[in-house]
Amino acid sequence: MELTAAITHEGELFVARCLEVEVTSQGASAEDALENLKEALGLYFEDEGEPVDLAHPMVTTFQLSA
Repeated sequence: MELTAAITHEGELFVARCLEVEVTSQGASAEDALENLKEALGLYFEDEGEPVDLAHPMVTTFQLSA
């Protein structure tokens, strides 16, 4: 299953968010956060079952005028 993660640096931690399902994890590094997210997703799908059809998000950047 292919999923998408957005990883941000927040304070002293990195936060990894799965964009297809609402699961988030954190770690001391981006790599740790991603590994922790994979583990959390494994537990999530163990409880919820694997989805039949996941919509992959479109990710883009944009400018916002102040």
